[in-house]
Amino acid sequence: MTPADLSSTVARAVRRAVEDGELPAAADVPERVVIERTRPGGAGDYATPVAFQVARAARRPPAEVARVIAEGLAAEPGIERVEITGAGFLNFTLAPRAAADLVREVLSRGPRYGYADDAVEAEPFCWTPTAEFRRRAVHEAVVRILRSQGRGDGGAPPVVAPVARRDGDVVAAYGRDAAGWAVLAVPARETPQFGAGLLVQDESSEFFLVRYAHARAKALGRGAARLGFGPEPGETAAPPETAARPETPAPAETPAPAETPAPTRPAAPTRPPAPGAPELLRLLAEYPLVLEAAAHRRAPEQLVRFLVRVADELLDFQHCVLPKGDEKPSAAHRARLALAEAAGTVLAGGLALLGIDAPDCL
Repeated sequence: MTPADLSSTVARAVRRAVEDGELPAAADVPERVVIERTRPGGAGDYATPVAFQVARAARRPPAEVARVIAEGLAAEPGIERVEITGAGFLNFTLAPRAAADLVREVLSRGPRYGYADDAVEAEPFCWTPTAEFRRRAVHEAVVRILRSQGRGDGGAPPVVAPVARRDGDVVAAYGRDAAGWAVLAVPARETPQFGAGLLVQDESSEFFLVRYAHARAKALGRGAARLGFGPEPGETAAPPETAARPETPAPAETPAPAETPAPTRPAAPTRPPAPGAPELLRLLAEYPLVLEAAAHRRAPEQLVRFLVRVADELLDFQHCVLPKGDEKPSAAHRARLALAEAAGTVLAGGLALLGIDAPDCL
């Protein structure tokens, strides 16, 4: 189960509880449930305050509502454990998902990975020539993210602080993509910051970092093609360097005493995952949840921050993707390439929702 699946699963559990009479008919049944990553020190992997929302209309204590919802989720496939903390927060531990399945899903869905099943394409935007650039950029990004989650454009648009007068025409000064990144990187109510660092061509610029990471994912694919292999989701760990030593039996003419334990085969060496792979996989699994939260809060800056995290992890991970020296391409290399391409796919999809180009070369 993915975090996005968890949102709809919890909503169904609330609906069933109302239909079965475990919660009053007046209870508010949300269409979507906000799921967030558990904060450090919290219980489980993910948490939701949905019981508080339902409790208001149901006129029941949040802890009681949480208990009803938790009982309805006890046997749900993909959920390993449900806990109630505080006054009624639901905390979930999800069953581990095979890395290959996640990577395969990302690659098969492409830039639309993370979109809701009822997602719709945003209509072309029409603006008057005098519309302020930041207001346009924020509104368009919010609408794209909302549409990706199957939501209309309704609701009040966020209040947007304009670009400071001292910065002048930021599109002319920095280019549309860089200016768009700067105005979307901070909450809409805050004034964006501009400076020479925005256009620096190194990883000190987050705008460069994210687009460069996408370009690196593309470059890894081209490098692998030259070496004669392609992506194939699977196990990213390298095989053990040494095989387990075979058991050496005692000589037949001198049997071991009864109290002496039989020799045991040494445990096979463990296969540590490729550096950075677990964190990169966790981020890929969280991406649908990030889009859901950004849509719920009408906050494209949350997507910006997430893309920076993905880019950081991908740039650390890239060094183990291609074979080195006389090394031959292995199943692990193919799996790592698939993971890198999946991360690049998420970067491209996220940048597209922000209205920013994702170059193949940089």
